[in-house]
Formats: sequence, structure tokens, C-alpha cells
Amino acid sequence: MSITENVGSVFDRIEAAAKASGRSADEITLIAATKMNSADNIAEAIRGGIKVCGENRVQELLEKNAQNAYRGASLHFIGHLQKNKVKHVVGVCSLIQSVDSLELMSLIDKRAKALGIRQDVLLEINIAGEESKSGMRESELPLFLEKAGAFSSVFIRGLMAIPPISLSKGENRAYFARMYKLFVDNSLKKYDNVSMDFLSMGMSGDFEDAIAEGSNMVRVGSAIFGARPYPPA
Repeated sequence: MSITENVGSVFDRIEAAAKASGRSADEITLIAATKMNSADNIAEAIRGGIKVCGENRVQELLEKNAQNAYRGASLHFIGHLQKNKVKHVVGVCSLIQSVDSLELMSLIDKRAKALGIRQDVLLEINIAGEESKSGMRESELPLFLEKAGAFSSVFIRGLMAIPPISLSKGENRAYFARMYKLFVDNSLKKYDNVSMDFLSMGMSGDFEDAIAEGSNMVRVGSAIFGARPYPPA
């Protein structure tokens, strides 16, 4: 199948998953995860109906942005953001999905102030407590949200998570359910510079399960573009 056909298939799957959980597909934002894909592939996905692209690596983002690869779509940063790369992302991406420390938040705030903008972000939660992954622990979230008011040029729009690699369907539903509870519980509280609008979870192998558990933003790569061409070890 072509990229355009794959985009249509993913939208159909989102609609079916949303309907099965009593929701509207209009509630769910599809992000095309464009890591290791060419500007031509991204352009085809956008022509096929993609409205939001998500990039994992700053270097790729800079190269592809210079090629106008994301024209016609908004751009999110969905990978681990190194502190020395903040200046390349703030103001370029409409949403930074991977904020996991107060230090990183402070650097984003400082850069946004310098540009005279407000930068929207999501807070990344390491929901499984994996040592190999970035993201804050669940227990760190309340303090983080309480301190959000100190960052006048950053606005927290919700939460993001990357559960463990799922080897079988349904394997991550418990993690997704925990994230949804965290999302809802904190939506009921009032914090300055915080509005719990987005719960970003679910990728190519498990986005239907994520939708069933309450996700309203899914990051899909291989189901749109095919398997990534990783170089041999």
C-alpha cells in the first residue's frame, strides 16, 4: 500500500476504535511520526490527510524543515529533548511533547520569553518506571504542576507517555489506564499555566488500545510509512 493509502487505513482504524469506546474520532489527533522518513514521504502523508507531524530528533527536524517537509501541517517535537537543543525547537514546534524536568521547563521558558511567545508543552511520564527511558515518575507530577505557575512563557497542555514495547495486543492497556486516571485526576485540579487538554499515548502497535483507554492523541509512524530503515548493527 502507498503512504496515502496507509494514512486512510489508520484514520479508519482510529474511527473504529473511537466508535467501539463510545467516542468520536474527531476527538483524536493523529500525529505522523516522521523519524527517518524523507521530505517526499512526509509530503505524501500530508497530501493524504495528515495535519500534524511529530519529529523525534532535532537534527532531522532542522534538515527537513529547511526542505519545507512539513508544509501544510503543524509540527510537534515528540522525542527526548536535550537541553542544548532547546533553542532549535521552541517557536518552531507548536507543541513539545517530552518535557520531563523543571530544568528543561526553565530553559524552554527562557527561550520562549526571548522570542516573545508562549510555548505549549506536554509532560512526559515514565509510566512503567523504566530506567532506560526518559520521563518523570508519577509521584513527581504534583510538585511539577504546582511549580508551573513560575513559568509564564510555557503552558502545559497535558501528558504524554511511552509504555514498554508491546509484544501482544492489550499488553499495555493497564499502563494506558493508569495514564488516563492521572490525566483525569489532574484535570480536576486548578494550576496556573496548566490546562489538561491532551493525553498523548499510543503508537503503531497499540494505538487502538490507547484510544480504548482514553487517549486523544496518537503518534503513528510505521503504520503510515512502513518499517523504518535502520542501518545494520
